[in-house]
Amino acid sequence: MMIYLSVTQLLDSLRAFLSGNGKTLTFTGVDTSFSLVFRRIKDGISVAFEDGIIARTASDELASAVLGAAASLSATLPPGDPAASDYADALAAFRPLVSRHEHGGGH
Repeated sequence: MMIYLSVTQLLDSLRAFLSGNGKTLTFTGVDTSFSLVFRRIKDGISVAFEDGIIARTASDELASAVLGAAASLSATLPPGDPAASDYADALAAFRPLVSRHEHGGGH
């Protein structure tokens, strides 16, 4: 299923965006036209879909929500799925970003 590949890509892209200084991240899911645009704004991050902004949030709240959802979804990966190791690696790489924010080490 492409959802696991898309979430892996989202975790990797969002980790780089939140850790870096870029102003905008456009994420498009694997083998789909679904996309989201993440933008740095004065007080955090805006998340937009094609029809406009769907959320404004602090970067630590966004990271925590994405990690929680991705971790929950990982439990649905079928045993032996070829995407499992990449998914696990992306989760492991993203997790410290959330831990850093939760312990006061954010940007």
